[in-house]
Amino acid sequence: MSEKITVIGSGMMGNAIIKSLLKSNIAPSSLTAVDIQAEKLTEFKTLGTKISTDNTKAAKEATIIFVIVKPGDVAKVLNDIKDESKGKLIISAAATVPLNYLKKYAPESKIVRIMPNLCAMVQAAYTAYCCTENLTPQDKETIKNLLNMMGTCDEVEEKYMDAITAVSGSGPGYLSIIIEALTYAGLKVGLPRNIALNCAAQTVLGTGKLVVDLHEDPAHIKDMTTTPGGTTIEAIYQIEQSQIRPAMIRAIEEATKKSQTIREKLNLQ
Repeated sequence: MSEKITVIGSGMMGNAIIKSLLKSNIAPSSLTAVDIQAEKLTEFKTLGTKISTDNTKAAKEATIIFVIVKPGDVAKVLNDIKDESKGKLIISAAATVPLNYLKKYAPESKIVRIMPNLCAMVQAAYTAYCCTENLTPQDKETIKNLLNMMGTCDEVEEKYMDAITAVSGSGPGYLSIIIEALTYAGLKVGLPRNIALNCAAQTVLGTGKLVVDLHEDPAHIKDMTTTPGGTTIEAIYQIEQSQIRPAMIRAIEEATKKSQTIREKLNLQ
């Protein structure tokens, strides 16, 4: 890929995206990491990328610009780079911020709104994206290739982005609780800590791969694991009594509402 990529915002997600691109053999010299806090850029310099604290200069030198900042900071960043981003691809990972708001501050750019998750750090993210109407088929192919370097991706209607933020964007947080619970359960029944943690994490990872790689339905996986009078059915009986399903559904509903509330509170319309 011959693109020059600037990533504005070197926090947790910006860090994950840059490292994912580097692992996918994007040349370090074609990447620029940008942050107003220069101390956040030290690691990227050692990795061979360019670094900058100047949004405008970094955007001018780029063909693709990732904007990975908090929702309330998006307008300032887009104002900084408005002239330098004309006709270029801007990819925003700012949660809750809609395309119409982004277009208002960068009207002559080609804009993509994405919702990745922290799993981009290990190139296993799920990223949903939606685009303004002025992207060409070639632009969309470029976006898809970039996002697939971080894991897998789907283009979706923008109306689904709040729900995807709740399910996938925040998802590693929920699954960390599941892994932690499985680990503690392993400790409770006598497993060494490292074995309990590895056992729990790999089981969650492997189950996800059964769904994604083999297209197995979760209910079928549960049935395949369950035998009459066995250990799995006994455990499932206990889990179902805990009301974990409605608890998870309520959690996702509330996270979706929170995404909408943040947008309204910050007037990101």
